[in-house]
Amino acid sequence: MGFKVAIAGATGNVGREMLNILAERRFPADEVIPLASSRSIGVEVSYGDRTLKCRHLDTYDFSDTDICLMSAGGSVSKEWSPKIGALGCVVIDNSSAWRYDADVPLIVPEVNAHALPEFTKRNIIANPNCSTAQLVVALKPLHDVAKVKRVVVSTYQSVSGAGKDAMDELFAQTRAVFVSDQVENKKFPKRIAFNLIPQIDVFMEDGYTKEEWKMMAETKKILDPKIKLVATCVRVPVFISHSESVNVEFEKPITPEEARDILRDAPGCLVIDKHEPGGYITPHEAAGEDATYISRIREDATVENGLAFWCVSDNLRKGAALNAVQIAEALIAQKLIKPRAKAA
Repeated sequence: MGFKVAIAGATGNVGREMLNILAERRFPADEVIPLASSRSIGVEVSYGDRTLKCRHLDTYDFSDTDICLMSAGGSVSKEWSPKIGALGCVVIDNSSAWRYDADVPLIVPEVNAHALPEFTKRNIIANPNCSTAQLVVALKPLHDVAKVKRVVVSTYQSVSGAGKDAMDELFAQTRAVFVSDQVENKKFPKRIAFNLIPQIDVFMEDGYTKEEWKMMAETKKILDPKIKLVATCVRVPVFISHSESVNVEFEKPITPEEARDILRDAPGCLVIDKHEPGGYITPHEAAGEDATYISRIREDATVENGLAFWCVSDNLRKGAALNAVQIAEALIAQKLIKPRAKAA
């Protein structure tokens, strides 16, 4: 008997990607139910070669559903995830609503799948921020060998991380530039077409943005609370995939050659690092792929035991939908859940 899986927020960028990935990976689901808000009831979404109609989240009965992949936003998750979890359905939440709750594990399966059993406290598992997910996938194998002390990261994040409206705004602004129309800003505080915006999420009192704080807090929770991290997060005019320039200081010596060998054998990582023009991965090439790509691995001579590298991943997949599905797969692999007897 297979699992019954619900997708909350099925009409959004990440929700649709979750449906694609469930089908691609042949997740052992006997039934998949797309859920959405009242305005999207009856909207059709694709699941493999099938077309499914969205049902209303507010009226759906979760009592015989095994897993809910939640991608409906933080406020919806805050309201619904505890209710869903109380009915025995495991919620894997993509928002930031539960990431910093001590009773909710924050999981990247390649990094800390050992923490999964903690989900029973609330029946909720949190997905990390998209920029954090790819970073810790690259850091974990290096941390195991040389122990990370400090990370300085600058991100170059695609507009899809801000949702479909943000992607539409980049398209509309780009077209407006070419045809000499007026460029309108709605989703972003400044024009994004042919520009960079050094702000993602709101500003905090210390001058950092919430996105930058998330990377620090989540890396500590997932990987090691002793790691010091500082981030500068930048929105760039790219539709899909986040890129990161990373400088790492380790406790123990590690050479670029050793790092390449370690990362080549690490789960979820793919090293493309040729010292020649084009010998690296760009966001365009990473779009639609599952791996976290690592390039430009080199010594950082400004600190003792330092390395620098370039890291790229599809934020809709590893940064969100794929990671959520991998969490569900890990729950099954660890025999932490099994299909429930269906309600009559």
